[in-house]
Amino acid sequence: MFTGLIEGVGKIKGIRRSHNEMVLTVTPLFNECQCRIGDSLSVDGVCLTVTETDGGSLSMDVSGETVSRTTLGLLRLGDLVNLERALRLTDRLGGHLVSGHVDGIGQILKKEQAHRSWLIRIGIEEAVSRYTIAKGSIAVNGISLTINSCEKGFFEVNIIPQTGLATTLLRKNIGDYVNVETDLIGKYVEKLLVREKSAQEKKKAPGIDIETLIRYGFEK
Repeated sequence: MFTGLIEGVGKIKGIRRSHNEMVLTVTPLFNECQCRIGDSLSVDGVCLTVTETDGGSLSMDVSGETVSRTTLGLLRLGDLVNLERALRLTDRLGGHLVSGHVDGIGQILKKEQAHRSWLIRIGIEEAVSRYTIAKGSIAVNGISLTINSCEKGFFEVNIIPQTGLATTLLRKNIGDYVNVETDLIGKYVEKLLVREKSAQEKKKAPGIDIETLIRYGFEK
């Protein structure tokens, strides 16, 4: 579990592909990223497990499922990525709860400067769009952001100067792809409501009793 508050930026040092899987090696460009084998690390919003440490670099396995559902398969040597270590229970939750399980890939449709900040519009599929609400939380490449506005198929966020300096988002251009994770709460609420509705419908459904059997000739 993560907060969406990026700790720093890392540089892609190695990419080793095998069929539809890959091993990703990242060199953190900040001093505080102390990780051990088995630790969870968010790489552009994707939760990965550290499998090897070599000097200042960290290697992680990326499954075929993760490659197909995120932007990690598009990375090239030298690319910069957002990094965040897993949340500790004693940490302040300054962003919002981020699982690192990406819901879909978004595409930057608009990028405009507004005074010192930037407004970015990101296009998403309808299956992801249903979980977005104005002033709700969303993670873009692992960054905890607040949705300014949203419509079917896209949402807009504001990037303040500090976020622009501490992350890679303002290095992205129109047409670039990003990882999007919607707020956990909305998905859990929907699941509970679907289960409740299903349970209520089952209660209303007619059951089979002795009178039904007699009516259709199975009992006398």
